[in-house]
Amino acid sequence: MEPGQVIVLNGTPRSGKSSIAKDIQATFDGIWINLGVDGSIASTPERYRPGIGLRPGGERPDLEPVVTALYRSLYGSVVAHVNEGVNVVVDVGHHQYYSLGEAARMLSGVTAWLVGVRCPVDIVMARRQETGMGAPQAMVERWEREVHRPAVYDLEVDTSVLSPRECAEEIRRLLGSAPQAFRRLIAGQ
Repeated sequence: MEPGQVIVLNGTPRSGKSSIAKDIQATFDGIWINLGVDGSIASTPERYRPGIGLRPGGERPDLEPVVTALYRSLYGSVVAHVNEGVNVVVDVGHHQYYSLGEAARMLSGVTAWLVGVRCPVDIVMARRQETGMGAPQAMVERWEREVHRPAVYDLEVDTSVLSPRECAEEIRRLLGSAPQAFRRLIAGQ
């Protein structure tokens, strides 16, 4: 059995990651399991929430050790799926409480691409309002800044310009190339 592949979608909440993941699942060949922030939060006990959904900025220092453990567990699960021949699309937002470098080390030896999902803050704010998840603009701006630090990607997509299906098609074309971003993160570039 061939090992699976991994696509990590990294971006702020409401940037469009989950919609892209759904299109990947619906249109790509093979099984694509979506492991990411939404499923993780749903399965995390209330007292430890938002878990890997913890926003940057130190609002919950009591959760930071839990967040690190949850991210490690998430990526351990990703690697287990890949070793069983299952493809995985991961939708997350990395920041100082769990670095992309740590994810890169855990995915070492796995075929994994890192995709930056971008969306202007004003559009993210509008999407949050539409879904009843209002937030202060300063918080969303902090997410946008911290989640894309460092901005080392195999591909970046902008969901204000491309539909989820168009983003998925850009990612499909990426799968024909050798992944580089995680290797560069490990090397410290």
